[in-house]
Amino acid sequence: MPAAPRARPTDLFTPEEWAPFQTRRAWIGPLLVLHCWSVILLAAVAGVLWPILIPLCVAVIGTRQLGLAILMHEAAHGGLSPDRRLNDFLGHWLCAVPVGASLALYRPYHLSHHKYAQQPEDPDLVLSAPFPVTRASLRRKIVRDLTGQTFFKQRVLFLFKAFASQRDEDIAEGAVVTGRSVAPFLLFNGGLFAVAALAGVWWVWFALWLLPLATWFPMVTRLRNIAEHACVEGSADDAFRAARTTRASWWERAFIAPYWVNFHAEHHLFMHVPCWKLPALHRAVRRKPQGARMEMANGYVEVLKAAASR
Repeated sequence: MPAAPRARPTDLFTPEEWAPFQTRRAWIGPLLVLHCWSVILLAAVAGVLWPILIPLCVAVIGTRQLGLAILMHEAAHGGLSPDRRLNDFLGHWLCAVPVGASLALYRPYHLSHHKYAQQPEDPDLVLSAPFPVTRASLRRKIVRDLTGQTFFKQRVLFLFKAFASQRDEDIAEGAVVTGRSVAPFLLFNGGLFAVAALAGVWWVWFALWLLPLATWFPMVTRLRNIAEHACVEGSADDAFRAARTTRASWWERAFIAPYWVNFHAEHHLFMHVPCWKLPALHRAVRRKPQGARMEMANGYVEVLKAAASR
């Protein structure tokens, strides 16, 4: 099982150039977790005060639920805190569990993805290998997401052993990060429902937590997966083409790609660089000759066009 090709910092940078990307600030990771939950709370309050905004709030909250998954991903790389116990506490209980994941299960799965990126042994290959597809096929996938079918498959049908062995793109990642973490997920969500009920707005848990989790969250998760690896030629042979970076506008960062997740090529090059340093890393890599080999897209519409070009 050959590992994916690797790049070393010394291939691109002098020690002085690389030094800023090796430092970590202890307060930024916890602040990002606080920011994510603050946006969720503010959007929920806005939905209560102005019900006409509920569709917009569903999109905002669903994107921040993806944000929790992204921050769990950061914790899997030890990026939320230099203190391992705090990193894992934040990454598991405040990021993974609320969306039905488990940091302990996700970490080895995800590190295997990095080790074998786009190789046959890559556990995430099923997410990118089917592309490009037809427009009709992509449309069906998005409809499944927005109507809750993907959520149902990941959270309910996966529990039946008949699904456990299937290489299904809708449950590939969900199978690892949700299948064995049902009890903490139910416990946390039961607590959220109890808080909403005590506040006299029991319906908020259904309309402004469960609904985004069952609809917008699976859809933007799919868009993230497509943008990261689908239709990148040479990705199995060149470390600089292991993933795609997507230039995201402000509205794409707000509704599709929070917390710098769009800088995925840089993350695969140097996976221990904290997510908040990826924009600076992007600029630094692009200044080097090797940076010209990276796969770039000008927004998620361009990515979807490529993914539905068959």
